[in-house]
Amino acid sequence: MDCDVVVAGAGPTGLMLACELALGGARTMVVERRAEPEKHSKAMGMQGRTVELLELRGLLDRFKEGAGVLQGGNFASLGVPMRFEEFDTRHPYVLLVPQVRTEELLAGRARELGVRIVRGAAVTGFSQDEDGVTVGTGIGPLRARYLVGCDGGGSTVREHAGIGFTGQDPHMYALIGDMRFSGELPRGEGLGPMRPVGLLNPERRSWFGAFQHQPGVYRATVAWFGEPFPDRHAPVTEEEMRAALIEHTGGDHGMHDVTWLSRLTDVSRLADAYRSGRVLLAGDAAHIHLPAGGQGLNLGVQDAVNLGWKLAATVRGQGTPELLDSYEGERRPVADGVVRNTRTQAVLIDPDPRYDALRQTFRELMTLPDTNRYIAGMLSGFDVTYGTGDHPLIGRRMPDAELLTADGPRRISDCFTGARGLLLLPEPAPADPPLAAWADRVDTLTTKGAGPEPATAYLIRPDGYVAWAGDPARHDEFHHAAATWFGPAA
Repeated sequence: MDCDVVVAGAGPTGLMLACELALGGARTMVVERRAEPEKHSKAMGMQGRTVELLELRGLLDRFKEGAGVLQGGNFASLGVPMRFEEFDTRHPYVLLVPQVRTEELLAGRARELGVRIVRGAAVTGFSQDEDGVTVGTGIGPLRARYLVGCDGGGSTVREHAGIGFTGQDPHMYALIGDMRFSGELPRGEGLGPMRPVGLLNPERRSWFGAFQHQPGVYRATVAWFGEPFPDRHAPVTEEEMRAALIEHTGGDHGMHDVTWLSRLTDVSRLADAYRSGRVLLAGDAAHIHLPAGGQGLNLGVQDAVNLGWKLAATVRGQGTPELLDSYEGERRPVADGVVRNTRTQAVLIDPDPRYDALRQTFRELMTLPDTNRYIAGMLSGFDVTYGTGDHPLIGRRMPDAELLTADGPRRISDCFTGARGLLLLPEPAPADPPLAAWADRVDTLTTKGAGPEPATAYLIRPDGYVAWAGDPARHDEFHHAAATWFGPAA
C-alpha cells in the first residue's frame, strides 16, 4: 500500500480530512489536480460551529490572526440579524477568513502531521477490491485502503463510482468578482449585512450587491432570474461583467482592477450515497447548493471532522462497519437541510414583486425568538444533532465548559487536540479507570465540575459530540457506548 487513504482534492474539505486522518494514525496522501494553490477566495468566512471545531484541534489562534468577525449573520438578504448569542457558545459570530488563507493554514497543518500533498495529480479513475483501491492519477497509480472524493461538484470520484447526483437545475444566474470602482456605487435598500451596497431591480428580476473585503476592493455580484447563461462553463470576461453592470444598474461605476471573475447559479444537488465500498465522498463532491448564508465551506469541513476519526479507526482495525456507515447516516441529513434552506433563500432573493408578501412574512417571522433561533442554528451548525438518548445532551455538541481538575482550571475544548475520545467523570476519582480497556482511544479526566451537570459523566466523541451521558456508576452503559463509537475493548 502506498498509503492508508488517498484524499482527492486539496480544498478546505480535503485538507481538513487529511489532518483528521493523520491525527487518527492513518497514513494519508492528498492528490490535487491544480498545479498551484488557488489565488482567489470563493468562500469568505467560517460559521460558529466550524470555529468551535478549529478550537477543538488547537488551530483557532492561527485562523483568528488578522481575521475580522461578522456579528449577526444573514438569511436571504432580508436584513434581520441572526442571534447566534442565544446558543451556548463562546463563538457567536462568523469568522471572516478568506478561503485562500484557510487552505494555506490547513495545508501547513497537514504537512506538520506528515501528510503528503501532491499537486498536478488529478484523479482519472479507480478500481477497488476486497483489500483496497487502486487510484489512477497524474503521477501514476496509487494503492490505498480507502479513497475519499473531496474533488468538488464535478467530482471524478463520484462519477466513476456511479453515484447519482440528484437535484434541481438553476433558476438564478449571477456574475461575481473582485474589483475596484472609481465611481459612486448604487445604494438602494441593500442586501443584508454582507452586502450593504445594493440595488434591487424588480422589473428585471435582478439585483446588484457588493461589500469590501479588502481596502477599496469589492466582492461584487450581479444576479438575475429566469434567463440562463448562453454557456455556463465559459470564462467570464471583464466585458461581460461590465455589460451586466450597465444592464442591471445603469452604469459600470468606474469598474477597474478586476482580479477575479466567476459564474454562479442556484443549482443544488445531493449525492444519492456517500459511500460505495472503499470509496467515500465529502464536501462539494457530495452536495452543492447556492452559497447563501455562507454554509458551503463549513458543511464540507464539518463533513471532514465527522468522517476523519471514523475512517482512521477503521484503518486501525478498531472501527466497526456500523461506525463508518454512520458517516452518511449523520451527515447526509445535514446536507439535505442546507440544500433545502438555500433553495428557500433562492426564492426569497428573487426580487420579483410577486414574492414581496413572502419576504415580508419571513422578515416578521425572523423577529420571533424561536424562528430566529431555528434559522440561526441551521446557518451556524450549532443545531446539528446526531441521535438522541435519555440525557438531553446525547447526540449534541458538548458545551465548552470550564472544568476544575487536579491540575487547575481547564476548558473542555482543550481536551481534543489529538482527536481522541474523552470520558469526563465527577470526583472522587475511581481506583480503576472505567474505560481502561479503551485507554488507547479515549482519555479519562476526573473533575470537580464535569460539564454542565457536575454529578454526571460524559463520554464525548473526537468531534465534540456527546455519545453518552448519565450516572457515573452505570459502567455498563458507557462501556456499551464506548464499544459502539470506539470499537471493541483492547
